[in-house]
Amino acid sequence: MSTTTTQRRVKIASLAPEFYKALIELDAVSATGLDPRLADLVRIRASQLNGCAYCLDMHTLDAKHAGEQDQKLHLVAAWREAPKFFSEQEKAAFALTEAITLISVDHVPDDVYAAAAAVFDDKELAQLIGLIIMINAWNRVGVTGRLEPGHYDPS
Repeated sequence: MSTTTTQRRVKIASLAPEFYKALIELDAVSATGLDPRLADLVRIRASQLNGCAYCLDMHTLDAKHAGEQDQKLHLVAAWREAPKFFSEQEKAAFALTEAITLISVDHVPDDVYAAAAAVFDDKELAQLIGLIIMINAWNRVGVTGRLEPGHYDPS
């Protein structure tokens, strides 16, 4: 992976405001009906996979403010090795998040999808998929724009 950076990165929020506004509107409904703490954990896992420090920082802080414990947050990256810290829904959501985020690896395997479908009803599963797609879009905005943690003004 190249670490070379360009000096100038366009700011999508100010230069493509209609697009950015549409992202915000999609984001506002992406987690409808899901447990907010689960939504934060999914956002954290996708952001870890995508290397988006901006989103990772933001959603870790959101999770802490929602009452998530530090130890659990520290273990999200290694959730398979710490299964007792995560519910069946969280584990299924993490596996689905990984499959969708890393879609070019194995697409979304039937067993991963089935595991999620077993612990989420159809509406929740559809919302979870939407949430995963949404955080992946935000991660791409953050990584491409080299947004820095702690600076929450993307314009």
